[in-house]
Amino acid sequence: MDTDGTHETRPPRAGHVPRPTAPPTPHLPPKPSHAPTAGPTLGDWLRHPRTSDGPGVWTYGHVPRATEEPEETPTRQLVSGALISLLAGLLLWSLLWNNYLGGFWLWPMYMFTPDSWAHTHAAVVVAYVWYGIVVAVLAIGFGRLGRWPELGRRLLGSRLLRVVQPTPLPDSAHPEAGGPDDPARWPQLRAAGLGEVAERLEAEAGGGRMNDVDYTRIRRAWDSVRVDPSRMRAFADAVRDKGAAACVHPSGARDLPVRAARHDLLARQVLLGTVEDGTRNPYSRRGTALALDPDVLGTSLLAVGPSGTGKTRRLVRPVVESLSLQALAGQAAVVAVGAAGAQLGPDAAFDVVVRVGDPASVYDLDLYGGATDPDEAATLLAEAFVGDVPGTDVRRAATALAQLLGPFRAAYERFPAVPELRELLDGLPTAFDTLRRDLAGQHAMLRELDARARQHGAPADPGPALADRVALLDRPAFAGFFDTTGQGRPFSLRALEHPIRVRVDLPERGHADASRMLARLLLAQFNAAAAARTDRSLFAFLAFDDASHTLTAGTVRGVQRLRSAHAGVLLTLRTLDDVPEELRTPLLGSVGCRMAFSGVTTWDGKRFAEAWGTEWVETRDVTHRTVFADQPLTRLMHSFRKLVTGKAVTTDAVTVRQVERERWSASDLAHAVPPGHAVLSLTSVRGERAAPLLVRLAGTS
Repeated sequence: MDTDGTHETRPPRAGHVPRPTAPPTPHLPPKPSHAPTAGPTLGDWLRHPRTSDGPGVWTYGHVPRATEEPEETPTRQLVSGALISLLAGLLLWSLLWNNYLGGFWLWPMYMFTPDSWAHTHAAVVVAYVWYGIVVAVLAIGFGRLGRWPELGRRLLGSRLLRVVQPTPLPDSAHPEAGGPDDPARWPQLRAAGLGEVAERLEAEAGGGRMNDVDYTRIRRAWDSVRVDPSRMRAFADAVRDKGAAACVHPSGARDLPVRAARHDLLARQVLLGTVEDGTRNPYSRRGTALALDPDVLGTSLLAVGPSGTGKTRRLVRPVVESLSLQALAGQAAVVAVGAAGAQLGPDAAFDVVVRVGDPASVYDLDLYGGATDPDEAATLLAEAFVGDVPGTDVRRAATALAQLLGPFRAAYERFPAVPELRELLDGLPTAFDTLRRDLAGQHAMLRELDARARQHGAPADPGPALADRVALLDRPAFAGFFDTTGQGRPFSLRALEHPIRVRVDLPERGHADASRMLARLLLAQFNAAAAARTDRSLFAFLAFDDASHTLTAGTVRGVQRLRSAHAGVLLTLRTLDDVPEELRTPLLGSVGCRMAFSGVTTWDGKRFAEAWGTEWVETRDVTHRTVFADQPLTRLMHSFRKLVTGKAVTTDAVTVRQVERERWSASDLAHAVPPGHAVLSLTSVRGERAAPLLVRLAGTS
């Protein structure tokens, strides 16, 4: 047996008859833990070039295109030019061959041919070689004059060849396998003196025991070590002990159970679709792949489209999946909110699954979002409870809630549960008397409680409206939820400090009003929690599968501030009519990315057209004028041509103008977007913009 564990096969000795042996017992390989994956290896994936020339570009293997479309000569003009140059070339060759122009073109042949070669076969060979050279020179000259190569490419069907050569990538974008810059060899660790750690990781990758999540997660951990060198020893020990499983996510997961989209974790992108190769899109983006990443999602995204257009399957699910993978790599925290049964991913793809109204739910929802300040908790509740009620002052409602939450917390060191809060808002004497008795000696809180009691029943009192909204949650279906006594496992959005994956299922079918109120509460809590984070290295993201009747004036203002907090939201709507009219324009202005699916109404299209503005375009107006001949022969020819073609002889007058037009009109958005497509505009957190692009979404033909 060799040193590597394999058996060496040697030829038998002369005269030796081998004895028959029993066939060896087959050793079956272990059962694979997952399905085989097709595609490049981890090393090839790491070394593949990535370039970007704008927001939303799928950088994996992207080749930049020219900014403007090259002028294309009509095929008819190319054919006529090629024929004319061919005839001119043949005419010149005929004149030379028949000595009509003299014999000057033969002088070079006579000058370089020895006299001794005269009347020999060598002279004949030299003559024909010279004839060939002259013919080649004529063909090249007249070929370039008649643009024969371009006509050949056109006729052969290679019209996709670009006139402008792609921008060459720097050498650093093509690291050589096994070279000093090969990312699979972890050069950053070797440069820091951790050669043994780098060797271990390289062996893990070469043996197929490391995936893209592992590589991204360990690289993220190394970046934290560079910031705090005191963690270097713990990092090195973890890699030596666990290899590719080092620095694993708290859940222990190293990948999602299933991937429904294509991801590039090195660039933190998810492939959304392909930009249509048509005149609607800028030439530099036609036919390129389009992706989303935290750089553009950090400006928030609003998507509008009727039911059945694929908002969940082609947008929300891929984005949530991408952020979940980044959470496993320690780069993001994601919360997905949808109706019960929405296809946002399997339960195993999330760390926390909150099923509001389901008795089997393991996790509860913190009604106060982890807040400890009564005023902050009251502001969040007021925004969720009455933020959508016309004519109700949210600040007065927050004051009314604070007058109850503060005394209750001072008395019991917790916030009231839903039934207790409802009793206080209804002004039940027993509830007030009990709370007043337990606040003995706390004069400031007693004063707050007395102020609430005096305002109860006043004409402008927001208490009854708040009580009606709290009553939506004080139902038997929610009896075990929103517990504040510490007996349950409530989830709070304060957990955005950690790389967590959360899915919240709302009871949309049986309790639509309560679901919308909880959605408003989650959005308000997310805005507050994302802005209050001390460590903003993680990208925090909230995805709504349906944000209908969720937005209020306060939450729209909060969305505008998420960009500076390294956070973003994804809001999907069936129509903009699900948003109050006074908030439609501010909503479109607060998000940096806007997406209109096929089938939107002209009313919604008008809002998008106004948001996308206008651009200067060049228009050509062609005027046909009938030609009237003065000469008899010309009139006869024109009459004959009209008799043959049935049309009068005309001449064309072309007028070129620069006009300002809408990028996408309301009518175009409503009628010119094919099924399975969407019009998408992007803005990055750095201020880079991509004009509205017609995109064929992934999964469509």
